[in-house]
Amino acid sequence: MKRSITGAGIPGAIGPYSPAIAVGEELYCSGQLGLDPETGVLADGVAAQAEQAVTNLGALLTAAGYGFDDIVKTTIFLVDLADFATVNEIYGRAFSDPFPARSTVQVAALPKGGRVEIEAIAKRGGAAG
Repeated sequence: MKRSITGAGIPGAIGPYSPAIAVGEELYCSGQLGLDPETGVLADGVAAQAEQAVTNLGALLTAAGYGFDDIVKTTIFLVDLADFATVNEIYGRAFSDPFPARSTVQVAALPKGGRVEIEAIAKRGGAAG
């Protein structure tokens, strides 16, 4: 049985999808942009967007009863791979060893003109298990 995760501090979906879906012991988080959850406005610049995307991901995890240590896989989407180092530094502050598996890809565009989007899969006892 699956359930949709929403709540305070989580930007609403901008299409026909759930911000996250919990299934058993797993949580599938949709890509998080750097959107302010209250206003829906995109943060200014890639660093601010990355910070907000990580914050939004954290809000999803909390709402579902998970933490960053439960994340086993992430995917980062960047409009420009030249932003990799900036996003990597911000992303890295949210995690500890053992780090989740990760892919980073450059894309032609992101919704709302975003520069970075981060999606994740978590499993209870994930990284520590």
